[in-house]
Formats: sequence, C-alpha cells, structure tokens
Amino acid sequence: MRARLQRIAHEDPTPQGADAAAAPSRTDEALLDAYSHAVIAAAEAVSPSVVNIEVEQRRSESRRRPEGSGSGSGFVVTPDGFILTNSHVVHGATTIRVSLADGRHLRAELIGDDPDTDLALVRADTTGVAPVQFGDSAAIRVGQLAIAIGNPYGFQTTVTAGVVSALGRSLRANSGRLIDDVIQTDAALNPGNSGGPLVSSRGQVIGVNTAIIRPAQGICFAIAARTAQFIAGRLIRDGVIRRSYIGVAGQNTPLPRRVVRFHGLPIESGVVVASIEPNSPAARAALQPGDIVVAYNDQPVAAIDDLHRLLTDEQVGAHAKLTVLRRTERLVLEVVPGEAPRR
Repeated sequence: MRARLQRIAHEDPTPQGADAAAAPSRTDEALLDAYSHAVIAAAEAVSPSVVNIEVEQRRSESRRRPEGSGSGSGFVVTPDGFILTNSHVVHGATTIRVSLADGRHLRAELIGDDPDTDLALVRADTTGVAPVQFGDSAAIRVGQLAIAIGNPYGFQTTVTAGVVSALGRSLRANSGRLIDDVIQTDAALNPGNSGGPLVSSRGQVIGVNTAIIRPAQGICFAIAARTAQFIAGRLIRDGVIRRSYIGVAGQNTPLPRRVVRFHGLPIESGVVVASIEPNSPAARAALQPGDIVVAYNDQPVAAIDDLHRLLTDEQVGAHAKLTVLRRTERLVLEVVPGEAPRR
C-alpha cells in the first residue's frame, strides 16, 4: 500500500488534456506572429515607393467616354523617378498628378503606354524615394503569401494580403490582345488598386495589380513582374513598344478532319482571313479573304492569339513564311511584317 501511494505522488498532477490544448495554442500564436511580421515587413519596405495617381482624361470618341477624372496606383521603379502603373489608369490622360507617401503632390509626364500589356510608365520628381526591388515571378509558387498595396477608392497605402491562387493565367487586354503569364491572387483589390504592386513576403514586387472580376470574390489578377520589367525597360529606352503586324482581320475557325489529315496538319483549327488592310504586308503578300492561316514561319497557328504571340518586334521588316489553306490548296506565301500602328 505504501509503495502504491509513493507511485501516485510522483505522477504529474496536471491533466494530459490541458497540455495537449495548450501546445497548439502556443504554436498557432507563433505562426500568426510570423505571418504578421512578414506582412508588416513587406508593407514597410514597399509602401514608401507606392504612389497615388490622379488623371484628367480627354474625350474618347471610340469609347464614348466623356471628359473626366480617374485614379489609380503606381510604384517607383528607378531612382530617377520612373513610375510603373497600368495603361488603363493613364491612357488618354491630359494631366497626370502623383501623390507620394511622404505627402508631396507632383505633376507627372507620360513616358510610354502599352495597352497590349496594360502597362504604362510615367515620370515625376521623386527625389528621396527608394525604388522597389523586383522578385523573380518565375520562381513564385501557388499558395505563397501575396501582399497587395495600393490606393483603393483614394484610401492611400492600403495593404491587403492573401495567397497566389494560380499561375500562368491569360487575360484579355482592352486592346484585344491576350496578356500571358498573369498571376491570380485572392489578395483583395478594389478600384484604385490598379497599377499598384503585388509583393512577396520578402518585400519584392512579383506583379502589377491590374484587374478584378466584379461579380466574384477573391479572384484578382496581376501582370507578372517578368513582363513588367521587360515592358518598363523598353518604355524607358524607346518610349514605345514595337510590335509587328501583317494587316489582317480574322477569326478562329475549326478545320474539317479530312483537311487536317490530307495536309498532315498538327492543329485542328486556324485563322480565317475576314478582311485585309489596303497596302498592308498581307495585301502585298497576295493574301486573300477566305484564306485560312495555319502557320507562321513553320510555327502552328491555331488561333488569332497564336499569331499575335509570333508577331514580335523582331519580326518587323523580316521576311517570313505564311502558310495558308486556299480552297483545297496549301500555299506558302512570303510576308514582310511592318510595325504595328500606335494606339
């Protein structure tokens, strides 16, 4: 009996259930603390470089837009005042003003605008403002922390956080071209966030916030940093983004299976030519309405977006092969793309 009492006396009087409940609580606290520290550190690193952009816009006959004003976000990308934003924020603006995080209000000038990627570059005297650091958008992973910083509805330097929901999305720009390599996130965006940075937990910019799906919740998109850096570099150097064009209007069309088999095509659709611009590269190449484009320089063209991707700035003035189906024949035409007109 005495030995039994000694054994009971040496047992831990604390119920095991209490320890089990306390341990997860301490773990959760540590995790939440780490999450908060990551968001705080990233926001403190990038927020001073984020600006509010206000514009006055001229009347647009094509879009039936009256004269008015608009706003968005942007962020400083170089020490000498270049600011990256969305094209739809500043396109057609007659006056651009930026408000810095330190309270300064400055006039800005439009350096370059690329509606096809919905990116633009403006410049202001941002002396004393450190530029952002870009991260490698090709290295990000689905599920990682994503922090959006911007000025929704004029509320300056608003921070929201979420995760990278998906990678490699495609988004249709206002110009009609497809933007590739788009990041999907659930970090909340609202009107006014456009042009602001999407940031990693390291405080590096991985994207440019650009669009939301209004009826949905938690489906937002950002142009990948890799695309943004390329476009910004070209706009700083040239002020414009050069792309080639051949001067056709077309639409996607399925190909009969017998035609695919007969010509040994690797695709089951092509681009049927609806119209051809006069004196365009396509007109000079003797392309005809009704022709179906199936390849460009031996690269398959299954849709109009494939043709857009292949008509890069390097193709301006370069001889290329355009493979078309004309009635029952397969023809290879020589075309020399020109530089696409400015929008």
